[in-house]
Amino acid sequence: MSDTSVMVSADAAAQLFVDTYGYEPSGVWSAPGRVNVIGEHVDYAAGICLPFAINRRTYCAAALREDGVIRLASRLPHSRKASQWEGKLAEVGPGSPSSWPGYPAGVIWSMWQDAEAIGVNLTENSGFDMVFVSDVPLGAGLSSSAAIELAAACAVFDLTGPGLESLDEGRVDEPSNHLVAACIRAENDVVGASTGGLDQSVSFRGQAGEVLELDMGENSVAEVPFDLDSNGLAILVMNTNAPHNLGDGQYASRRAVVDRVMEGLNVTAPHREHKLVDRAVEWAATQPEAEKKKNKQAWLDLVARRMRHIVTESRRTESLVEALRKGALGDPKDADAVHGLESVGGLMTASHESLRDDYEVSCPELDSAVDAALECGAWGARMTGGGFGGSAIALINAEDVDKVEKAVLASAAHLGLAAPSFIVAVPSEGAGRDR
Repeated sequence: MSDTSVMVSADAAAQLFVDTYGYEPSGVWSAPGRVNVIGEHVDYAAGICLPFAINRRTYCAAALREDGVIRLASRLPHSRKASQWEGKLAEVGPGSPSSWPGYPAGVIWSMWQDAEAIGVNLTENSGFDMVFVSDVPLGAGLSSSAAIELAAACAVFDLTGPGLESLDEGRVDEPSNHLVAACIRAENDVVGASTGGLDQSVSFRGQAGEVLELDMGENSVAEVPFDLDSNGLAILVMNTNAPHNLGDGQYASRRAVVDRVMEGLNVTAPHREHKLVDRAVEWAATQPEAEKKKNKQAWLDLVARRMRHIVTESRRTESLVEALRKGALGDPKDADAVHGLESVGGLMTASHESLRDDYEVSCPELDSAVDAALECGAWGARMTGGGFGGSAIALINAEDVDKVEKAVLASAAHLGLAAPSFIVAVPSEGAGRDR
């Protein structure tokens, strides 16, 4: 039942470009969505995350213009007609354009603002024709936004700069860092959706067969072995098909609490601080908003829960990374591997419980999927992405994919929820040029 979505390709992007603009593109670039194994809602708190790029991509066919005009077109897999937008680079900026064009247009604008550091030759007269096709599910919490951003950024970098081949292996050099930062700035400032950078980093730097340990405080990237296939394991993505929107204020409200505490206590890495939760509550009690709350204690309890998640989530991630480096992903048919799998799965499930109870970003659809997968024998399961809808993931035996899918579907039907859809996620390569 998995992997039934319409697959797209570089050729499909090139053909849409010709159909839309009447000439051949200069090239086609693509970038993947992502799954985060653990380390959720800590990327903006200098925490540690463990994502991988998935086998779902957004393709961008593009060509350079010299009149300052940006023309964009995007066609969804099941749609016959492309959505189009046209505007001037000089008119792009915070809040404009809105909706999906804000992502690629925002990236072009953001790279223009930091052109020297990135190493691209962009001016007010720079323009682009671009089209996009994608099989990254929209609204599923798999970062379709980062995929379109990085696909566009790679096109711009190749067409106006030294090209992707000039970047260091692993893409942790300064031009790479500035390119990723430009994509983050586009989403934060132009689109107005708060993001901490996890999505953009893994979409750009992902490696086949690996998860990336991203230490957002140290700005470091390390590859961690994540060999699922040869061990008879799978990561099942359970897209709840519940609406997922990080621009509705829920994400921002939680981040605001964390940002205030970190600034107020002058903390740079919460998970490495001693008794931070207690200190955060003591600090919050002295702030003016505490006295304005109708229920001061409820407010202080909320601060405690939010910061407890921030601290414990990165520590769980550290423990999971350590387990993976010691070979915890073994064949489930090997009795000696069971303890390692139980350890990894237990950390994933504890992450979901923290996101559900302390950070309060889960929802009935996500809880239903996680609970059903666990009851069906998953080693561990958790929501992934920003929450409030979107997707959950489960670490399962590969032979159990159909069984787990049926259990998740049955649970959703019993609760009167939307029917989930599924992807078996494979750790894949990051953004690059396809033709």
